Amino acid sequence: MRDHSEMDLMLKGYGLTTAKILYHFPDHPHLLQSFIWQDYDLAPKFPVLIRFIEFWKAKLDGPLHSVVYTHQKLIAPNEWRKVDGEFVLH
Repeated sequence: MRDHSEMDLMLKGYGLTTAKILYHFPDHPHLLQSFIWQDYDLAPKFPVLIRFIEFWKAKLDGPLHSVVYTHQKLIAPNEWRKVDGEFVLH
């Protein structure tokens, strides 16, 4: 994802996704710890979030308990328009 600027991603339909991940402590499985993750992603399939969760399951020791997420597009099509020129006054 990092090969594109944030503005490019937003113009391509990406929105900011925030996930609160609860996971079990590896050494104390009865304790839960929270982790906040944030990145630009595409709703409704969330490929970036799914890829991160798969990475977590494969590489990290703390087993997942739950994931709660929210998604918001920061630029909608009706909020942005291309301007070809400008007028300078004074």
